[in-house]
Amino acid sequence: MAETIIKINLNESPYTNDKVHNRWHPDIPMVAKVKPGDDFKVECYDWTGGQIKNNDSAEDVRDVDLGQVHFLSGPIEVEGAEPGDLLQVEILDIGTFEESQWGFNGFFSKQNGGGFLTEHFPEAQKSIWDFNGMFTKSRHIPGVEFAGCLHPGLIGCLPNRELLDTWNEREQGLVDTDPERIPELACLPEARVAHMGQMQGAERDAAAAEGARTVPPREHGGNCDIKDLTRGSTVYFPVYQDGAGLSVGDLHFSQGDGEITFCGAIEMAGWIHMRVNLIKDGMVQYGVKNPIFKPSPMVPKYDDYLIFEGISVDESGGQHYLDVHVAYRQACLNAINYMTKFGYTKAQAYAILGCAPVQGHISGVVDIPNACATLWLPTDIFDFDMHPNANGPTIAVDGAANDIPKAADLD
Repeated sequence: MAETIIKINLNESPYTNDKVHNRWHPDIPMVAKVKPGDDFKVECYDWTGGQIKNNDSAEDVRDVDLGQVHFLSGPIEVEGAEPGDLLQVEILDIGTFEESQWGFNGFFSKQNGGGFLTEHFPEAQKSIWDFNGMFTKSRHIPGVEFAGCLHPGLIGCLPNRELLDTWNEREQGLVDTDPERIPELACLPEARVAHMGQMQGAERDAAAAEGARTVPPREHGGNCDIKDLTRGSTVYFPVYQDGAGLSVGDLHFSQGDGEITFCGAIEMAGWIHMRVNLIKDGMVQYGVKNPIFKPSPMVPKYDDYLIFEGISVDESGGQHYLDVHVAYRQACLNAINYMTKFGYTKAQAYAILGCAPVQGHISGVVDIPNACATLWLPTDIFDFDMHPNANGPTIAVDGAANDIPKAADLD
C-alpha cells in the first residue's frame, strides 16, 4: 500500500493546511520527502478550495475569489534532485473521494476571469456533473454521458529565484501594454489571499508579495491542463531547485482540449498516486526547456467523430494572419451552433465542449492567410444520432427546460 504523504480535509479550509500552497516561490518549504523510486499518494482540494458547491445556483461561480487559486498539495522534496536534472513522474492512478462523487464546470463572468468565448458567454454559469464509476453525466445537460479521463490540470516543480523574477517581469510588461483590460492580460502577484504553505511572519509576507500566481503554464510545468496526462502517463519536469519541489492539484474528471470555458474541465477534489525518479543532468542531455510527457495506454475509446473546422477569420469577418487562436475559436463556435440544432442551448453546448473528451488540432499553419484548426466531437457520447442527413436535424433534447444555472452580474 502506497503511503498518503499529504492529506486534506474537505470540511476544513485549505488555509488551515500547511501542506498546501497557492503561489509559486522558491522559498516555500518542502512538506514531505521521497526518494527516487518511491511511489506515494497525495490528496488534493478542488482548485478553488471548496468555493463551488453542489447546487443549482451559479452565484458561487460569479462570486468566486480567483485570487485564491490554485490550491496545490506540496512541495514534495525528491532526495538528490538538483538544478538541471529531469524529474520523472509516473502517474499510477487518480481517484475521487468516496464522500465527494461530483464535480463542476463553470463559465466565469467576463468581469471576473472570463474565458475563451467570454464575449459570447459573459455571465457566470455552472453545471454539476455526477460520477458513476468511470462515467459522468449532468442534471443540467440532457442526452450526454461519457467516460472520464482523470488527470491533474496543474503539476510542476518550484522555480528558482531567477525564473521567478523572469516570470514576474515579463507578465508585468504584458499587463502594462493594456492595464485597464477586462479580463486582465495576466494575473500578477497578489498577497491578499496568498497561502505560502509553512512560511510565517515577515518572510511569509515578503514571499506572498512576489509569489507567482498559479494560473498559467510556464517553463516548470504548472497549469498546462493536458487532458491526456492521465493514469499510466509519465512526465519529465525540468528541475530548478535543490529537491525539485513537486506540487500537484487542480484535478479533473474529464476535459476537452483547450479547457475552453476557463473553469472548463469537470473540476473535482481527489487523490493522485505517483512514482518519481531522476535523470541526472537531463535538461542538457535532452535539450529540455519545458516538460515533456509520454501518454497513457488508457484513454476513453471513441471511434466516431464529427470534425468542425475553423479558420483565422473572426466573427465579424476580420482577416487574421495564420492565427490559430482565432481559428480554434471559430471551430468551437461552429460546433456550438451545430449542437443547438438538436435542442441544446448554446450554454449547454459550450459546457459539453469544455467537459467531454473532445480533441483539438492545429491542422494547418502554412496556407496564407488562413490557419485551420479543428475540433473533434465524439458522437458516441450522445444518446441520439448527431450526424447530418438528408432529413435534417431532429430535436432530440429539451435543453431550455433545464438549462445551465446562470447568475446575473453584480453592479
